[in-house]
Amino acid sequence: MFSSTTGSSTFIKVEFAGKQSDLLKKLYLCLISDKKDEGSGKRRLNESLIQFLTMQIIEVKTPEEKKEFINFPKRLYKGDPDWVCQLDNQIESIFDTELNYLFKQGEAARWILKDDSGKTIGRIAAFIDYMRSKVNSQPTGGIGFFEVTDNKEAAFTLFDTGKKWLADRGMEAMDGPINFGENDNNWGLLVEGFMQQGFGMPYNKKYYKAFFEEYGFRNYFEQYSYHRVVRGADKKIELFPPRIMKIAEWLSKRPGYSFRHFEFSDKDRYIKDLVEIYNSAWAVFKEDFTPLDPEFLEATFRKAKPIIEEDLVWFAYFNDKPIAFFILFPDMNQILKHLNGRFHVWNMIRFVYYKLTHSMTRMRAVVGGVNPAYQNSGVESAIFYHLYEVFKRKPWYNELELSWVGDFNPKMIAIYEALGAKQAKKHITYRFMINDKLEFRRYKDEMAQKQKEDKETAGQEQ
Repeated sequence: MFSSTTGSSTFIKVEFAGKQSDLLKKLYLCLISDKKDEGSGKRRLNESLIQFLTMQIIEVKTPEEKKEFINFPKRLYKGDPDWVCQLDNQIESIFDTELNYLFKQGEAARWILKDDSGKTIGRIAAFIDYMRSKVNSQPTGGIGFFEVTDNKEAAFTLFDTGKKWLADRGMEAMDGPINFGENDNNWGLLVEGFMQQGFGMPYNKKYYKAFFEEYGFRNYFEQYSYHRVVRGADKKIELFPPRIMKIAEWLSKRPGYSFRHFEFSDKDRYIKDLVEIYNSAWAVFKEDFTPLDPEFLEATFRKAKPIIEEDLVWFAYFNDKPIAFFILFPDMNQILKHLNGRFHVWNMIRFVYYKLTHSMTRMRAVVGGVNPAYQNSGVESAIFYHLYEVFKRKPWYNELELSWVGDFNPKMIAIYEALGAKQAKKHITYRFMINDKLEFRRYKDEMAQKQKEDKETAGQEQ
């Protein structure tokens, strides 16, 4: 812990910890030991150190601090036409212990960072889902909602804050930027494809990548977003590849197969079917897999009802057993870009207007799943064939975004490419080893090892 007063500048007490500790101690001693050297290099060094020493990290507790956590990105991205402001209440709900179901099995904290003038220059959140943490190779927490000015010292201070909070709670690894919730929202760092993102997909400053990697975060897995044109400039629908059509036609003639779209009038049945498929499909891909909670899913559909179009959510069955599903949502970001995060009465009216006038011309494939026993059967192609028939009836849709698919899922990547979709964006989920004595392994390497162990276990049981 150091403090000093030099001339008219007063330094607040700062505890040196984390990755910058040794360097900052040397810089501090250099600063106070020789005031006679006023060379430009020394002045720049002093200014950088003074800036660090006078930064203030504040845990968000009060209504004013919560408001500042929400409003900081609005200033940071002002004038950026590709950034879309999330709804204020949507962000707040993530940190509301009554609204976010993960608080039943986890905890979270968030901070804002201010400079010596009291101006906010960054924010971050840290969280732990203890159920997911337990099934990782080591106890693992996460950071997210990271925003910062182009200032490496500020970025590293935020990372140090999240890391210390996680380490104090026994975490040995830190993933980020991720969500305190499901991974279809606020997950990953955008590194390629800086354009307006689909609803739920993160957008960020280009300089964040260098901050993460220079701090020591490593590429845990990559997330790809594919785009496919539905209608060209002439407004004529783009045909799906002939191979997809042939497979879909062949499968639809096979006995036992049937396809139905979601209906709110029978939502409990469809939610039950979706949970069954999801839990069977994703247990194979996620080391930290936890079964999908039907209550959470029901709440999600209820909240999303204003934008859900029933015939954009499809299910496949074999002898009435649910085997696959695919969910498309209209891209609400095309409306939210007009609302600046607020959903007061006037903006509600504007929302309805934009929806009725078909301002949403893009769809996002949010999530899908196929029971492992029916993968490679062609059922995916058949679902997209039914969606294609829906697209023909909705002439306002021009584009389909398929996001996201991980680099650990080559089968789904192959399906998207077979549909004629092109990779348009890339996000990265990073991992930082808090316990640097542990081995870092990429997610797909962990998957390969797990599958190998499962096969060996199955062989021993036979």
